[in-house]
Amino acid sequence: MHAVILDVAGTLSAAANLFVVAAGLTLVFGAMRIINMAHGSFYMYGAFTVTTVLGVSAGWRFWVALLAGAAVAAVAGLTVEVTVIRRLYDAEHLTQLLATYAVLLIFADVGQRIWGSGYRAVTPPAVLASGISVAGVQVPRYELFVIGVGVLVGLALWVMLARTRFGWLLRAAVEDPESVATGGTNLARLRTGVFVLGAFLAGLGGSLTAPLQSIAPGMDASIIVSVFIVVTIGGLGSVAGAAIGALLIGLAQTLGAEFFASWAASLIYLIMIVVLAIRPWGLLGVPER
Repeated sequence: MHAVILDVAGTLSAAANLFVVAAGLTLVFGAMRIINMAHGSFYMYGAFTVTTVLGVSAGWRFWVALLAGAAVAAVAGLTVEVTVIRRLYDAEHLTQLLATYAVLLIFADVGQRIWGSGYRAVTPPAVLASGISVAGVQVPRYELFVIGVGVLVGLALWVMLARTRFGWLLRAAVEDPESVATGGTNLARLRTGVFVLGAFLAGLGGSLTAPLQSIAPGMDASIIVSVFIVVTIGGLGSVAGAAIGALLIGLAQTLGAEFFASWAASLIYLIMIVVLAIRPWGLLGVPER
């Protein structure tokens, strides 16, 4: 029972973190049909910003660092959207991939010049550093905090898409952007807002992961692979699909390391292959028109 509870907490924590990052990527694709390889850069910048703001302290500055990481990623996303993405809205997906991959390489080099090539680590504040008893098992509070943030992000996105004017305009812009623009909506500003929101979520995911793993150059490329697998499984453009995909990948990573150590690195790819063989557009995605 002790191992089961810890595995469940670890799975849900990893899934929540992946979902926060993947939600930003799938939101951008769903609203703008942009495949953004630079999404991993926003994640990495969020994580490194936490290490810069926090330093060796783990007190109240931790909460400031979380928001700062997301804010820095949002500013980076705004810069990328204005200078690069606006020229790619009508381009083929291959062109988008190549252009945003070039942006990822540029951000990687700039990040290495700012933060260096060494590993960094941070610790959560004291209120989240200890454990909480669940059925007699001490579950790390920080993992529960990450799970809570993932749930709140999911609920916030659902409310935004289903209950707000911004969400209605967003869904309308996907189906008929010309009519939305004709109706008086500034389509460029709407797209910029969505892209910045996606970057903000990526930075928030990076900020959340800072106390869970070592922060180092290269984490941008590694996370983008995992996130693309998540959104591919769930269906590009589906936030609910991203949640299901993140849960499946989190489960595969945790159980794979526990029971199939030699296959752990391959399980997530096997899941993706099986899903694509059955539903090429993902579990909750729709076929591209």
